[in-house]
Amino acid sequence: MSQVHHSAACLRLFGDGLEPDEITHILRCAPTAAHRTGEVIRYQSGRERVVKCGNWLLNATKAEPEDINGQVRWLLSQVEPDPDAWKRLIQRFEVDIYCGLFMKGSSEGLSLAPDVLALLGERGIHLGFEIYSDIDDAVAANP
Repeated sequence: MSQVHHSAACLRLFGDGLEPDEITHILRCAPTAAHRTGEVIRYQSGRERVVKCGNWLLNATKAEPEDINGQVRWLLSQVEPDPDAWKRLIQRFEVDIYCGLFMKGSSEGLSLAPDVLALLGERGIHLGFEIYSDIDDAVAANP
């Protein structure tokens, strides 16, 4: 099995009553992005979007080749480690680490290290994957 070409990872908290400043205070870390429910986001194009659900996001740097273990370790090293703080957050909000996996071949893979699984489990954080493949694009172009 060859390694996944590259990966992205993001610690995410979502909830209608989410106040970004409160999360920043609890986690002792500034987010990459954060918004309150109902906030209006204005893009340079002039387009506007109303935030449907409050969110607090911390992005890890893209890894090429894939390094989900390193990205998850980095994300969790940036925030409050206290399991009780995480328990309170998880009772109030949806919390996960979202991972994007970007494949260049048909047989690429990864494995999660035991310490990474323990870090996630201690905090009660879900780990989600979305897998993208260039293979689908090639098949669509040459049916």
